[in-house]
Amino acid sequence: MSTSTAHTPTHNPGLSSDTNHFPRSAPSDPTAPHVESASVVVDAASDRGPLTRLWESIGYDEINWTYTPTGRQLLNTFGEFSPRPFLVRPHYVFCSGTGFGIPHWGNGNVYHEDADGNPFYDFTIADQTYDAIVGAGHHVLVELAFTPRDLLPPEADELTVVPSPTVYSSYEAGAWAYPPKDYGKWGGLVAAHARHCLERYGADEVREWLWELWNEPDIFYWKGTPQQFYDLYTVTAEAVRSVLPDAKVGGPAVTGGGVEFLRGFLQHTSANDVPLDFVSFHTKGSAFTPWRVYGPTGAAAPERQNPSTHKMLYEIRRMQRVVAEFPQYHSLPAIVDECDAGVPAHFSVYDNANFGFQNTEYYPVFQVKLFKKILDLNESETVAVEQATSWSFYFEGERYFEGTRAFLTAGGVEKPLLNAYRMLSRLGGRRLDATSTAMSPVEDLDAGDGRSMREEVDVLASTDAAGRVTVLVWRHTDDQYRTADTPLAVDLRVEGLTGTAYSLTHHRIDATHSNAHTVWAGQGRPQDPTPEQIAAVKQRQGLEELEPARAVEVDGTFSAVVELPLPSVSMLVLEPR
Repeated sequence: MSTSTAHTPTHNPGLSSDTNHFPRSAPSDPTAPHVESASVVVDAASDRGPLTRLWESIGYDEINWTYTPTGRQLLNTFGEFSPRPFLVRPHYVFCSGTGFGIPHWGNGNVYHEDADGNPFYDFTIADQTYDAIVGAGHHVLVELAFTPRDLLPPEADELTVVPSPTVYSSYEAGAWAYPPKDYGKWGGLVAAHARHCLERYGADEVREWLWELWNEPDIFYWKGTPQQFYDLYTVTAEAVRSVLPDAKVGGPAVTGGGVEFLRGFLQHTSANDVPLDFVSFHTKGSAFTPWRVYGPTGAAAPERQNPSTHKMLYEIRRMQRVVAEFPQYHSLPAIVDECDAGVPAHFSVYDNANFGFQNTEYYPVFQVKLFKKILDLNESETVAVEQATSWSFYFEGERYFEGTRAFLTAGGVEKPLLNAYRMLSRLGGRRLDATSTAMSPVEDLDAGDGRSMREEVDVLASTDAAGRVTVLVWRHTDDQYRTADTPLAVDLRVEGLTGTAYSLTHHRIDATHSNAHTVWAGQGRPQDPTPEQIAAVKQRQGLEELEPARAVEVDGTFSAVVELPLPSVSMLVLEPR
């Protein structure tokens, strides 16, 4: 089937123009070798330290969908299965608008001026947004952005757009990215916002929040100079701290290519003693070329491309090392508050068939693998990542399994991705030593040839105060098109167990478990499914057992053979009886 790519950009506009020796996406290789054998050993008597719960953070562009019935349902779902609150980071709280949200756009409509230019504030939409987040048991990562219409500088008039029924005005088209015309009024807006949040939610709650200026100022989200941004950060941090003296403020939320911007930002804050409690930056695992294919519905991708774990890890490590150049910031947490396999979130299989991984079992296994590798980076780098945010929520009005980066598809059906977070939420508070003979180590980043992460079997294990041992073991490769005819028999040993009697549970995400997409595809991919079809799909959307729970007796060591398809992840839990 032919496709047309005429008049389309050659790269995704949501990334910086930075280049490195890792390609912008991972190519497919049908001849790549499979793992032939793997042995996994977990030492239940070890203690590798506290397990940093990187995954307890989500974010999204569409702030106005936070408080819809579906948005509230999804936030509550996270609250129900997670033992700890998530940090939730929505875009656009200071943008002007009517409260109408569309993909990649929203507005909190807080700031206004009267006829004499005096500021006044309307927190109606912000209240609905934060009420939904806090009401579901989570905390807010407050992204203080972007410029309201009444604070646009004169140069914003330079941005013009051709009038069209699909374009509202130059404001929505990007005028919001200009620096505010009056930094004093901006500081007043930030202080008023912080004061309102303090009054509404109380000091104990807002003390848990993070306060961050802007988003990706190293690319088109900021139409000023770097120094203008650094100066705005000073104003912003001081405004927040004037209301909340112990607030955690930070930034600059640059893209994975924003090395020099980040370095300049840290030079500014360190030289001027500006408050800084965390450093934030982003990474994306792929930018498909072309980023949008204008062709027949259902057409194959012009070239098979995939997310690259190595690209993401390289960008994270590079940013960790930039922060490490500043000794006074070595102890600050790094917040990767957009940490995603692909970009942009609202693009789907109808834009480029390579986005199909966002529907399937490939993506949850990718996420588990990625988080584990970031934990490994933390052990070797001076600066540690504390949060790695999935820029995912849901999209109003999409088709069933559209392929967007989201936890839900049409009809509130849960995608397999959500089950990765269910698994991760069950990990205990202490990390255990765990090794695999078939893992791909983070040291492969230094190979210098930009290769994708090869097929691997790896493991992440934990324990808790009750002596429960939780083991995640997976098989994955950075190629959504690569599968295996047979599962791999992985030898698993859990050594150092102090008890003799345990209850064993075994949950699995793969093509046939914890996978509503597979059920829907098996029905013929209906876009107008019957109630019976929807019921069948939803019956399989949660985290499923691979086998019934059973009692096991051990003498210090538990052994098992785990059959892993490609891709798949198993969660085995040994709970003392």
